[in-house]
Amino acid sequence: MKTSVKVKISVAVILMVVALAALGTTLGLVFSPASPVLAEDGGTTVVDDTQGAAPADDADGDKGMIAMAAAIAVGVAAAAGAIAMGIAVAKTNESIARQPEAKADIRSSMMLGLVFIETAIIYALIVAILLIFVL
Repeated sequence: MKTSVKVKISVAVILMVVALAALGTTLGLVFSPASPVLAEDGGTTVVDDTQGAAPADDADGDKGMIAMAAAIAVGVAAAAGAIAMGIAVAKTNESIARQPEAKADIRSSMMLGLVFIETAIIYALIVAILLIFVL
């Protein structure tokens, strides 16, 4: 294998690991027990002499943090998927150029791989939608 191809593959693998780490960190921050998203007390209490104690309205901040986490998760997953798809298509074209008689087999394998990559991106989108609308 050429050195430039090895470097490109290494960079793609490193980017995928960084993308997965960012996704895991984002979801870990959102779902951690110390996170204000999962706090049970609903925020601080404000004491008013006429009405007694009432919880402060902190729901907007929680929704904003959840929306940011969902946006980061989908963005990272889409970027990593796009990089992976680009590498897969490039390698497929390279393989077809080397062995044109195996064109149908190579393309069908590529399509199967692209489906798996796209499935991971769709799972990230589903998680993001659940974060926004369920939590």
